[in-house]
Amino acid sequence: MAQNVKKIITTNIKQTSANQAKTINTKTADKHHLEFAFGKENYRLLLIGLGFLLAGYILMIGGGSEDPNVYSDKIFDFQRLTLAPILLIIGFVIEIFAIMIKPKD
Repeated sequence: MAQNVKKIITTNIKQTSANQAKTINTKTADKHHLEFAFGKENYRLLLIGLGFLLAGYILMIGGGSEDPNVYSDKIFDFQRLTLAPILLIIGFVIEIFAIMIKPKD
């Protein structure tokens, strides 16, 4: 009877240690298999959106007068009043889309 109990205890210990080793191995495997929040496509879209934003801000630059006493109509160009804000809105929409899109596996 004592030998049977001893045999049962040793087999339970072996099974328990094997199960613990499996869980430890899966935990370490999970730690090494970390994924980034963004994929390659997300970063590409972020850069494209940043390019649109940069172009929009650059197009808004200028239009001032050399002499502050002289009025200049350059500030009311199509480029500053229409094109630049459109590029900025497109850039912000692309940025939001790039952040929200789920990366492909």
